[in-house]
Amino acid sequence: MSRDNRGNRDNRGRRDFRPSRNDNRNRENREIRIPEEEKTPSADRLEGRNSVLEALKAGREINKLWILESKGDKKPDPILMRILSDAEKKKIPVVRAKREALDRMSETHNHQGVIAAVASHEYVDIEEVIEKVTSEGRSPFFVVLDELKDAYNLGSVLRIADAAGVDGVIIPKHRSIGLDSVVAKASAGAIEYVPVARVTNIAMTLRDLKEKHGFWVFGTDAEGQTDYDKADYKGAIAIVIGSEGEGMRDVVRKECDFLLSIPMAGNVNSLNAAVAAGIVIYEAVKGRNT
Repeated sequence: MSRDNRGNRDNRGRRDFRPSRNDNRNRENREIRIPEEEKTPSADRLEGRNSVLEALKAGREINKLWILESKGDKKPDPILMRILSDAEKKKIPVVRAKREALDRMSETHNHQGVIAAVASHEYVDIEEVIEKVTSEGRSPFFVVLDELKDAYNLGSVLRIADAAGVDGVIIPKHRSIGLDSVVAKASAGAIEYVPVARVTNIAMTLRDLKEKHGFWVFGTDAEGQTDYDKADYKGAIAIVIGSEGEGMRDVVRKECDFLLSIPMAGNVNSLNAAVAAGIVIYEAVKGRNT
């Protein structure tokens, strides 16, 4: 396809006798001592009311919250209620969990009724990435993931993006997997090198890329009218990969200048999202280097 044909941008043993009432009272008053190494949360999890509350106040990216469910007429903990309120304002997914579930999840054994899944790595600003790439005399190359939910797929896309020299990956803040420890492992280290931006609205972001920075947007779609190996990938481009099983949403599809298809000759008529991404990304690299 020639550039001229492009469309408009648009876990203590038990005693053998029953403890006395005083034994129970003493045990309740005894301070629970936690090994020092367990007091520090892992890179992708925060535990405890103050830790989570401060993270919310500081604007840290939180992917999900598990909060102790209310029990009967017991008065709710005011700090937990404040955390819940802040989470709702920021549209952070919240799961109400039983204490047993939180105990199993806890690494510090001192969760205080709340555990937060946070990003292992900081997200980047799209504008800063574009500025850096253009200052190097290159045209930006982004991969956009529309509501990808499988951590291994995202990790694989990051590996592919790193190997192919993609300038950045864009994911949505909501209804999508974030940069957690599973993604980090699946990426085999690529997460350390590929800039990832997290945006509120994928469709609006694509529109801005086109109108403000002259991007061409390519969407992968089974019904696409352009074979992936026939497109012109020169210039500033963004390749959109849809979610597992559902593909791109209509609102995102409408922002694509071209819909790309991958010819299928076998009996299985679909590809894993990361596999499809790899095929199209490397074809784009090939086209940009010729």
